[in-house]
Amino acid sequence: MLRGCIGTIGPVRDSIAEEIISNAISAVSRDPRFVPVREDELSGLEISVDILGAPEYIDGPDELDVKRYGVIVSCGMRRGLLLPDLEGIDDVAEQIAIALSKGGISPYEDYRLQRFEVIRYR
Repeated sequence: MLRGCIGTIGPVRDSIAEEIISNAISAVSRDPRFVPVREDELSGLEISVDILGAPEYIDGPDELDVKRYGVIVSCGMRRGLLLPDLEGIDDVAEQIAIALSKGGISPYEDYRLQRFEVIRYR
């Protein structure tokens, strides 16, 4: 069961180590969807870190693959991101719909798509 997931699309810290530490702290303590992780939960957590590759603009959903690519949807200043290869996400339409929802973007708005690959560490 997910207990927190917060990250950055691009680097905002001086090193990747600082980036991971900052995002890990945010994920366990500042994800608004969850109560903060308690110390007694730490030994039972499975932790994964995804390092995002550079996003590239694409022309449409046919250039996505939910297992290989994550998606970023953007409309003006609003953006939503969904990582690739997530359990229960099996088709591109669902992947895009979730990213749109996360970004507060209607599917009827004129939005742009980007894809990216990740290196996942567990």
